[in-house]
Amino acid sequence: MIDQRAGTDPEAIPAEIDRWNWGAFLLNWIWGVGNNTFIALLTLIPFVGLVMPFVLGAKGSRWAWRNGRWDSVAHFKRVQRSWAIWGVVIWLGAIGLFGGIFGGTFYLLRYSEAYELGASTLQASSQAADALGAPISTGFPMGSVSTNGANGGAILGFSATGTKAAGWVFLEAVKKDGRWSLTKLTLKVDGRGVIDLIEQSKVEIKSDDRRVG
Repeated sequence: MIDQRAGTDPEAIPAEIDRWNWGAFLLNWIWGVGNNTFIALLTLIPFVGLVMPFVLGAKGSRWAWRNGRWDSVAHFKRVQRSWAIWGVVIWLGAIGLFGGIFGGTFYLLRYSEAYELGASTLQASSQAADALGAPISTGFPMGSVSTNGANGGAILGFSATGTKAAGWVFLEAVKKDGRWSLTKLTLKVDGRGVIDLIEQSKVEIKSDDRRVG
């Protein structure tokens, strides 16, 4: 095994370390500060930062060897391996954290009372059934739901698909004294404009009252 001291000739790069550096690629500017390779700070510059991780991955081992003080090639490889391991751990942790946040948010929106109220009102609407075709299925919601004890608000949008057409539903809802109610519910179907499902449901309720009388 070659045991080359960095202090003898830092310009001579041992062939066994002149390879892709995963620590430099994954941790870029953090790795650069830790390895006295401050060119890695260019990753903090917009647009340039998109290219620099690949440059560091390809050239990082050469720069780190020249800029650092290494006891031997084995020492260098051991340190760079540690950087690579930490890079993988941090990236996996970040992906897991992002996935948890995204999944939690998706779950809260998908099973929120505001979304369920809007979906059930849509599916019970005769005008929506006429425009989309029954049965109507709804997609995953996007937007926000906020609550503060017994009060709250929601703004959501989701797709709706029937046997004849597809559309997009937009709703606004408020929660007061623990109960959700819709303040806006519209259905946009391509080629048919916007249908106000709140007003339509009021007409249906009045019509039912007349029939009962």
